Amino acid sequence: MSFLSSFLLRTLLPGLLGATLAGCGTNGQADTGHAAEPDIPTLPVTRLVAHDTVLARDYVADIQAVRNVELRARVRGFLEKIYVDEGQTVKKGQPLFQINDAEYRTRLARARAALSNATARARVASLQLDRVQLLTEKNIISKTELDVAQAKLAAARSTMEEARSAQANAALMLSYTTIRAPFDGVVNRELLKVGSLIDDGTLLTTVSDTRAVFAYFNVSEAEYLAYMKTRRPDSARRTNQVRLVLADGTLYAPTGQIETVESQFQAGTGAIAFRARFANPEQLLKHGATGKVRLANPVTDALLVPQKAVFEQQDKNYVYVVDARGQVRQRNFVPQSRLNAFYVVDSGLKAGEQIVCEGVQDLRDGSRITPRPVTLTSLTTAL
Repeated sequence: MSFLSSFLLRTLLPGLLGATLAGCGTNGQADTGHAAEPDIPTLPVTRLVAHDTVLARDYVADIQAVRNVELRARVRGFLEKIYVDEGQTVKKGQPLFQINDAEYRTRLARARAALSNATARARVASLQLDRVQLLTEKNIISKTELDVAQAKLAAARSTMEEARSAQANAALMLSYTTIRAPFDGVVNRELLKVGSLIDDGTLLTTVSDTRAVFAYFNVSEAEYLAYMKTRRPDSARRTNQVRLVLADGTLYAPTGQIETVESQFQAGTGAIAFRARFANPEQLLKHGATGKVRLANPVTDALLVPQKAVFEQQDKNYVYVVDARGQVRQRNFVPQSRLNAFYVVDSGLKAGEQIVCEGVQDLRDGSRITPRPVTLTSLTTAL
């Protein structure tokens, strides 16, 4: 090899090899730079349709027996007997408790004796008056003696009436030693045991009449006005029926009736109290139980948005609206009210638009999805 050839190899070969390696590196980097396009999620989408419907709203209810009274002692003494057990059904007038009555029987006996004595004195005074009156008519004694006899008879009769009142009071106090059921009902917890010393006014137990119950619940002013509008004579829904959801989530079988509404709104909450009455033939409902009253409200041309489709940002409500290409855009809307699992739209959305029903937490404005249409009927079954 000549000196020129050797020089060219030593000079040009490293450059050619570097260029070749650089080209390979560039091609490899370009190949690995093509990222795979992410999968487009398939999400349920519903079309907003305006229609008339009846929606139900639940209100926390306080359930009370139609009659629930405290039984308190009216006299002082030792509790001698308890005739019934807790939770037992009783009839009106049935004895429940007995207070030792020896002292009160003694008082009654003394009152009877006093009445007998007063009656005898009045009889003597009456006989004396008859005698004085006869002597006065014969002018044997003065008329003053007649006036005195009449005054003595009046005093004797007053004493007799006082003694009769004392006897009645003693008999009444004796009757108080037996505490009886004021009506048909169920005896609740007995607070004292036999042998306890009790005073006048001591609470012994309560008795509840639960053949029917009242359910009290509070309604906002706007909801109150909506309900009252349905009570107008020209309303298509003139009913005051409500349902009761029990604490375990089951629906109570008998329907209830709204009987009355209070006359003023509560200053602190702006709500007004309703009272509904429910029959309780199986005695399932107890005084003090809890539940929810379900009140049905008619809505005209309502746009319903599932609660799962809504997300909040800075105290505003948004949904994702889907266009014909499957692209989503977030949209703010104003709800008119919230009923169970749905919002009723006031503004911001219109009929015919499609919104994403679920999975909104994983979406971003401008994302694309594959819509899976679902009907509003399938969503309203949650009600």
